[in-house]
Amino acid sequence: MTTSCTGALYGPASDVRIIDVVSDTETTESTENATNDAVAAVLIDDAERAARQAGLDQLMELMRPAVQEDGGDLVVTDVDFDAGIVEVQLQGACGSCAISGLTLQGGVERLMRQRLSWVTEVRGSVDESMDVFESASLGRGGYVPRSDVADG
Repeated sequence: MTTSCTGALYGPASDVRIIDVVSDTETTESTENATNDAVAAVLIDDAERAARQAGLDQLMELMRPAVQEDGGDLVVTDVDFDAGIVEVQLQGACGSCAISGLTLQGGVERLMRQRLSWVTEVRGSVDESMDVFESASLGRGGYVPRSDVADG
């Protein structure tokens, strides 16, 4: 017995089949197709991906100078545009800063969720690869990101 369900739980366009197994000889449908259909419905097109990338780049350029003024930097390490997940990392003096977590949660995450409607989750980390004393010495405006431009 197969029943079709098109409810709000799965969205109006979804068709999930619930199968009651009556006997060992009855064949059943795989839920894999329903899962693949649900994933495909969430994927965005190239134009939307480009728009989301542009918005993220613009917001990062707005936030980075504030972090750089305190001797750190903010970089995007990974983005899942389909799921709305952005991963960022604080670098430089942020590695030894006691309020790095507050900067990530109260500043970066809050701004991303407010200004980018597609963002569902922000995952943040702090680069602790730098020696804590070197990181601390960068504090309050001492850190300038290195560029590949040669002095001329």
